Amino acid sequence: MAEDWFAPPAGFPTHPHRGIETVTFVLAGELLHEDHTGGKGRLRPGDAQFMTAGGGVMHSEMPGPEGVQTLQLWLKLPARLKMIPARYQDLRLADAPVVRKDGAEARVYAGGLGDVEVPHGSTWPLALLDLRLDGGSSFAAPVPLGHRAFAYVVEGRAEIGFNRRAAEAGDVAWAALPEFDDELPIAADKGARLLVFASPVFHEPIVMGGPFVMNTREEILEAFANLRAGRLTAPKPATA
Repeated sequence: MAEDWFAPPAGFPTHPHRGIETVTFVLAGELLHEDHTGGKGRLRPGDAQFMTAGGGVMHSEMPGPEGVQTLQLWLKLPARLKMIPARYQDLRLADAPVVRKDGAEARVYAGGLGDVEVPHGSTWPLALLDLRLDGGSSFAAPVPLGHRAFAYVVEGRAEIGFNRRAAEAGDVAWAALPEFDDELPIAADKGARLLVFASPVFHEPIVMGGPFVMNTREEILEAFANLRAGRLTAPKPATA
């Protein structure tokens, strides 16, 4: 995951991806996006976007007039899904339901929390919560067995996990698999805001080449060859 701050004339003009999904969360400003399928839009603070690159996407991400601050997670697709067609799904701040309890407020962008269930916009399952804690409050983030979770502290300070590891603004706290049993405890003594991510673990080789994330070096070389030949966005069918 990367945190980016950029303003005109900087940005990310048209560029390729293959083998991943991106999960983009806007913290401040505006992000303008456009892709080879004809899709385009504008993301504002609190909006999230789930983009499936699959077998190939050409897209751009540029800042609004006042710039933008974003978090972007690269979510690896398993081999059987790497060549699926590209697609986008935007989730607006107003459409993400909020759950409040005991001084904690969780906005649900994907996954389940109590009686609230939000379908994940990615192909591979992902839970995403925007969590705000008052001073002295705590929260148990649901993390099913077999998932791996991490939290990014946007503001304040929090204690995360059963061993209560301290994390401050700008820190990423990972939860190793033995550290939780269906939930990840989070507490704040003076208030905090965190983004909490969780996803099922799968064990496959990871080979990265620039904007491509595949399982073998040969697949990376094929992706670059397809890009040079103008065939990146016309992928071969996925195999079972």
